Amino acid sequence: MTYMGVFEAIVRRRSVRSYTDREIPKDVLIKLLEAARLAPSARNSQPWHFVIVTDQEKKKRIAESGRWARFISNAPAIIVGCGDREKSSKWFTVDVSIALEHIVLKATEEGLGSCWIGSFDEEVVKDVLSIPDRYSVVALISLGYPAEGLDVNIASLLHGRSRKEVEEIASLNEYGKSVL
Repeated sequence: MTYMGVFEAIVRRRSVRSYTDREIPKDVLIKLLEAARLAPSARNSQPWHFVIVTDQEKKKRIAESGRWARFISNAPAIIVGCGDREKSSKWFTVDVSIALEHIVLKATEEGLGSCWIGSFDEEVVKDVLSIPDRYSVVALISLGYPAEGLDVNIASLLHGRSRKEVEEIASLNEYGKSVL
């Protein structure tokens, strides 16, 4: 088995909003959860819980709760990232976000498309999925096999995106001092 390098997964990752009907195998979903499980967290609190949603009616109700998230009802799966405020009242949002990014990168390696979703009504999501009160819903990730292939030349991906240059986003030792 060959693995995609981390940088290649970062470069290939895209926000995918259109998926095929192909079901995601359970073993692939478990690999995504393993990637999340290994994420770092403040004081190793691991304040996360992930709900995988494949039920069509539940996906539809969640999708309808967000203005910009209607497309997620057509995704084969949604991962709902929840943070336990009792385990980590200050850092759970950061910790869950790191774990979700692990999921996104592993999904890319597995040939899945994904999209971060912030457009949802937390109370609706918690109600639909019976999430306990002590948890906050941090973000949703839609998952599925992309309707359009993601196989493209890495060099074209690196230079085809609209991204700021390194010197625009970083400084060395003092704000405004070039890192180059």
